[in-house]
Amino acid sequence: MRNLAKRIGGVVRCLHDDQQGANMVEYILIIAAIALPLLAVILLYRNEISEWAKQQWDHARSTPDPTTP
Repeated sequence: MRNLAKRIGGVVRCLHDDQQGANMVEYILIIAAIALPLLAVILLYRNEISEWAKQQWDHARSTPDPTTP
């Protein structure tokens, strides 16, 4: 039991000293800080975005191809 406690303590110390994990958490938080507001805007304006995309698609389909005779 004492040996197990030493092994667990060593693992905890190793994880505590590991800065790579802290950097990864920071990167995840930065990505979340960018992605979550963007997602909120997309969800809030999804109908307007969908209508704009449909208009652009219809316009692209109706414009004649200048390369075909």
